[in-house]
Amino acid sequence: MTPLHVVVTGAAGFIGSHTCERLVKQGHRVTGIDSFDDYLYPADIKRANAAELAKLPAAQFELITANICDATAMASALSSDVDVVCHLAALAGVRPSLAEPLRYLRTNIEGTGVIIERMRAIGLRRLVFASSSSVYGAKSGTQIAAFTENDPCLTPASPYAATKRMNELQLSAYRDLFGLGVFALRFFTVYGPRQRPDMAIHKFVRAISTGAPITVFGDGTSRRDYTFIDDIVTGVVAAIERVEAGRYEVINLGGTSTISLAELIEVIERVVGKRAVIDRQADQPGDVPITYANIDRARSFLAYSPTTRVEEGVAKFWDWFRR
Repeated sequence: MTPLHVVVTGAAGFIGSHTCERLVKQGHRVTGIDSFDDYLYPADIKRANAAELAKLPAAQFELITANICDATAMASALSSDVDVVCHLAALAGVRPSLAEPLRYLRTNIEGTGVIIERMRAIGLRRLVFASSSSVYGAKSGTQIAAFTENDPCLTPASPYAATKRMNELQLSAYRDLFGLGVFALRFFTVYGPRQRPDMAIHKFVRAISTGAPITVFGDGTSRRDYTFIDDIVTGVVAAIERVEAGRYEVINLGGTSTISLAELIEVIERVVGKRAVIDRQADQPGDVPITYANIDRARSFLAYSPTTRVEEGVAKFWDWFRR
């Protein structure tokens, strides 16, 4: 296809850095934006990702240090020659959002507002947005089935989840009012090389490999739809190449199956070659018992077909972690 000029917010993050690399590899030009915020984990991790991005051809990649809440900076970064904005920047994390909900509101709602207002001002009408499976909230035992995008998502279980649902409604309004085209992608527990150190697979691999105890909340029966980074990025890039002005779609991007927390720990034990020392704690507020993606819409709209099973993905993460 014709090369695009894509702005990627959160470019030095886990998903963002992989997305920038894939876009450049496929011939697109990328302007990355990142604030190098150190709220959830050390900014040095993002700087290491940025060092990898610096190896990309200068003609195809530029990285700008700026905060999405800074309207002046966004006015400079988003110019009329941009084709698509891929908005990945956000404050993530269910549990931290319980402690500082106002911080999440400012970054996730106001920051997104700054982005789309700048897009409206200069006539940019194609946006790919990183939403989250957390918008589905907690499902009871009789409701355990694959999550579909037509769920009204009226009971998010954390301030973080609520901000992502608010974002979806915020963007829907801009489609109705101003013709903004949006593909809102609901990510399901993404993992792989460069994963945030506060996420389960990263934490468990580090602890088990060194013999340190791992904290397990609940009885181990909670289930997640883990999605390997390569599969997620394939879906993100497909969305960037397909999003159309005036069209609004919410699309699940998940993995190949769900796995329980207990089963995940067993997989990591096999890959690392050590037994876990478990410190079992009570369930945490904001956690949900299951996430499970119906990806029929992603298959139809994006030709999305994840291939990486958890056992393979954990092995790839372990290889990266050891390096």
